[in-house]
Amino acid sequence: MAKAYWITLYRSITKPEAVAAYAQLAAPAIQAGGGRFLVRGTPAKIYEAGLNERTVIIEFESLEKAIATHESPGYQAALKALGDGAVRDMRYVEGLA
Repeated sequence: MAKAYWITLYRSITKPEAVAAYAQLAAPAIQAGGGRFLVRGTPAKIYEAGLNERTVIIEFESLEKAIATHESPGYQAALKALGDGAVRDMRYVEGLA
């Protein structure tokens, strides 16, 4: 079974305090779902239409586990804390093997 990658690209952060509250709730919920953070931070270099905003990549054993984590009560609470504090682009991508 291919691993899955939860990728979040922030387009803008309007309420840093909301992002901080989200992060405090999201990290434990994601780790409880089996997620392993691979990238958390701002880009070292950007090209083309890239934005110099926060990027997060999380590895899961499967797409099903990633989706179940997103739908979990713990992660839903994190999203509620985030509210309209950021505009993000989120996606799941399956690995090649």
